Amino acid sequence: MIAFVFNLLLSIAWVTVTGSASLHNLVFGFLLGALALAIIREPFGGKGYIGRARLVLSLAALFLKELSLSAWKVTVTVLSPDMQLKPGIFAFPLTVTSDFEITLLANLITLTPGTLSVDVSTDRRTLYIHALDCSDPETTKRDIANGFERKIMEAFR
Repeated sequence: MIAFVFNLLLSIAWVTVTGSASLHNLVFGFLLGALALAIIREPFGGKGYIGRARLVLSLAALFLKELSLSAWKVTVTVLSPDMQLKPGIFAFPLTVTSDFEITLLANLITLTPGTLSVDVSTDRRTLYIHALDCSDPETTKRDIANGFERKIMEAFR
């Protein structure tokens, strides 16, 4: 997050130095700032600004994929003549630990059709999730752990 703020400040400085406050110039300054931050940060052992941005974009792409797949599944389920659903709530053991990571995971789950984050345990080790079809909660847990949770840990640790 700090690197993003620095990048934004560098792009504003670029606009100030060039004297052109157009959107194209601001975007160009942002790209130059990203390049400068990538060159400066990589030798010092950090993930780097570009690498972290790539991981965050990977998480966003996974969310869009899961969003479209689950929307399709819910649509097919609702339009089928014999809705054989087994709704229920299951406990998902959390690997993520920070408040930000838990909140992001809970929101990604809630924004995906067919699932809803209900509560987090007081010790912050379990997330309770309602699923439209809870016939196989172990598969759903595995999908969340190998999908959203893994990508969140890669991008924000």
